[in-house]
Amino acid sequence: MSMLTRFFQHLFITARHGRRAFPDSTLKAIQEAIAHGEKRHRAEVRLMIEASLPLHEVLSGTTPRQRACELFTEYRIWDTEENCGILIYINLADHDVEIVADRAADRALNHDTWESVCQMMTSGYKQGEFEASTVAAIERLNDLLHAAFPDDGSRANQLSDHPLIL
Repeated sequence: MSMLTRFFQHLFITARHGRRAFPDSTLKAIQEAIAHGEKRHRAEVRLMIEASLPLHEVLSGTTPRQRACELFTEYRIWDTEENCGILIYINLADHDVEIVADRAADRALNHDTWESVCQMMTSGYKQGEFEASTVAAIERLNDLLHAAFPDDGSRANQLSDHPLIL
């Protein structure tokens, strides 16, 4: 994709697009899926949705992966008791989903596994199925995290389960 094409995608995709794709009912379903999973595993999952990047970020060549890493740090997702924080970052303008995982979580699951969860989401998004594909991907991720970090649900929640629209 050319820089000019990407620039216009980010120019015309607004927060309203994010709200249409992820209305309150969808955000609630996502929050419930995250909360349900965190009762079964010790990892901490945070989901952030960004309709588009600020235009100066696009012009400077910031990739969705770089943006996800910035948010991972900014929102202190790395700051969990067992180093098992996970950010799911959705960028609507770039049609991209990125997962950034802290050390323990990243060691527990291989790159192909992270990619398969992202692919579940992006495939559904192409069909306009934002809620169903996001919830299905989170449920798949919860199953994988349960196998790697089983828990009885007694540990306190360390990160908000509420999806954040930036």
